[in-house]
Amino acid sequence: MTIGSFYPPQRTLMGPGPSDIYPQVLQALSRPTIGHLDPLFIGMMDELKQLLQYAFQTQNTFTIAVSAPGSAGMEACFVNLVEPGDKVIVCRNGVFGDRMRENVERCGGVAVMVDNNWGEPVDPALVAQALESHPDAKIVAFVHAETSTGALSDAEAIAKLARAHDCLTIVDAVTSLGGVPLLVDEWQLDAVYSGSQKCLSCVPGLSPLTFSEKAVAKIQSRQAPVQSWFLDQSLVLGYWSGEGKRSYHHTAPVNSLYALHEALVLLQNEGLENAWQRHKDAHQELREGLEQLGIEFVVDEAHRLPQLNAVYIPDGIDDAEVRKTLLERYNLEIGAGLGALAGKAWRIGLMGYAARSENVALCLRALETTLK
Repeated sequence: MTIGSFYPPQRTLMGPGPSDIYPQVLQALSRPTIGHLDPLFIGMMDELKQLLQYAFQTQNTFTIAVSAPGSAGMEACFVNLVEPGDKVIVCRNGVFGDRMRENVERCGGVAVMVDNNWGEPVDPALVAQALESHPDAKIVAFVHAETSTGALSDAEAIAKLARAHDCLTIVDAVTSLGGVPLLVDEWQLDAVYSGSQKCLSCVPGLSPLTFSEKAVAKIQSRQAPVQSWFLDQSLVLGYWSGEGKRSYHHTAPVNSLYALHEALVLLQNEGLENAWQRHKDAHQELREGLEQLGIEFVVDEAHRLPQLNAVYIPDGIDDAEVRKTLLERYNLEIGAGLGALAGKAWRIGLMGYAARSENVALCLRALETTLK
């Protein structure tokens, strides 16, 4: 059998990720490949660090893009900061909080779970109780924007509690970066990771990451070596550092980094506050339309992510059949529920380039017709 070239259809991506990609980002991806130690590429990396610092709202020197998706950014935080025997307060209010627990345990740490109901934010009072009960805890880990439920937690309040108990924070900002306020320096967050394919509307496969000086000091004072060679950030630092000659660590995904650079330039040109407002406006349009269809949200309005809308599937509706019809008839992708919400909810993304009125109109019209 002869296999030909693959040409995907033009979909409208309104699921939990990847999101629609800006045309300029796709164009950047096709630019000529140069060497990853080429002086011009290194100059582009320096710009990329500055653009990431703007997106994260931080001056952290250690601000990079891990050459792998958000899950690797998560693992990079845990394998570098958690040593065997370390006690970590892990906040769980969805699928991705549980993945944090798995990372702690695989690092040989002890996970102390703070559980909240699915669809609710992390309760700072429960975090405070856990910290009081475990004064030997070293880290507090939580998901800022829980992608499985669409709930937004109060990162500033949780980080304040962690600091009061001399704990570092590890923060999942995969769905929040570029979509809602995320103020790394003002909130004094220590290790924050994200993904390129959500509100940045870049190609999947990169994980923006920033470490505070305290987090870097923790890495440098480790007693045990980092269990992952590739994700050992003490080795990667020499490659991303702007001081002197760059050390070779791995072959960077050159063209993907072009794309991330372009996505961040677009974010810079739009302005963070404007991007946050655009996501809110798109959410408001979607909310009004869904309510007219009688579709209810999983998360209370006060804690709802504008860019990731988890909604309950109406009674008597076949989840898979609706999503299949949307994909085949309208080239429209929405997401299924995960974990406790599997078969009970849809996840409708309004992330980055997808947060546009024309996308909202298409989604509402397609849902209304399909549900009838």
